[in-house]
Amino acid sequence: MFRRLMTGRRTSGTPEFLVAGLGNPERRYTLTRHNSGFLCVDELAEKHGFKINKLKFKAVIADTCIAGHRVIVMKPQTYMNNSGEAVAEAAKFYKIPPENIIVIFDDISLDVGKLRIKRKGSDGGHNGIKSIVAHLGSSDFPRIKIGIGQKPNPDFDLADWVLSEFKKDEAKPLKEAIDNACEAVGLLLNGEIDEAMNRYNS
Repeated sequence: MFRRLMTGRRTSGTPEFLVAGLGNPERRYTLTRHNSGFLCVDELAEKHGFKINKLKFKAVIADTCIAGHRVIVMKPQTYMNNSGEAVAEAAKFYKIPPENIIVIFDDISLDVGKLRIKRKGSDGGHNGIKSIVAHLGSSDFPRIKIGIGQKPNPDFDLADWVLSEFKKDEAKPLKEAIDNACEAVGLLLNGEIDEAMNRYNS
């Protein structure tokens, strides 16, 4: 009950964590596969009763409380390939270390409905992560990958695939993955990354 009462309210002091959902800002990209990170933090805001609507750090942000922790929740407005500009700017301003930065983004190597949570790692060829690593000077940040499915065939253009919208029959597994990702955020904020990986990794 205490945590629920604290949810969505700011605590004193400076933010401990940064949660960044990655995507592209224009309306035409809203429901595309590449915007899975945006979709997830939007759902996080819905579940916890806050709004991501303050313009700062080349992003729209919320300064809120989740699971008793003060958190900056962010949707970079730099377009995917320059996501690191927003993330690094906020992290530097609040002195948030990489291990307290949770990044949520799409992964073509996972089927729709699947998640993969990692403590740290390489960029895996994802341009948004590549930008964050470059601007932070570190890859030691936890990440939650949301499956968007592989290209229909090897000749299908990758950019066209990630910028395509989810199909109707993918809506249910996508929603389940996003719900699980939101639960995983709470576990990561509480330092329970092993539990999150055991529970949700596919």
